[in-house]
Amino acid sequence: MSLHDRIQDDLKQAMRAGDNHTRDTLRMVFAELKNKRIEVGRDLEDPEELKVLQRAVKTRADSAAQYEEAGRPELAEQERAETEVIERYLPARMSDEDVRALVEQAIAEVGAASKADLGKVMKAVMAAQQGQVDGKTVQRFAAELLADA
Repeated sequence: MSLHDRIQDDLKQAMRAGDNHTRDTLRMVFAELKNKRIEVGRDLEDPEELKVLQRAVKTRADSAAQYEEAGRPELAEQERAETEVIERYLPARMSDEDVRALVEQAIAEVGAASKADLGKVMKAVMAAQQGQVDGKTVQRFAAELLADA
């Protein structure tokens, strides 16, 4: 079952169960997937659908941070709750130790020697572990390891 179909089925279940929060969140996600499908002019493949969901999570995390800064904790909590619903459809995140090991391996593979090679390392890790690693975490470890080099 494709990600699109899973979301659609879960949306129907949320509507039947009267779960307004999940229903509304999945409707937004479904609309984002549909807009992307219209933009590219064809059905989305799984990696493309994952990118849409990852962007939705990132947007909500940024919004939550802005709401916190503005003194609106109730809106920040709503954004975090929406993030939890969307993350159900993303692959499980890797632990920091595993990400660090991946970054070390990528540094060795691409022959990175300084912070100037940070982009090469990021590209290698993100391509290999699509959806399972956070870009900020990869960047943090890569910068730390390359600074020591």
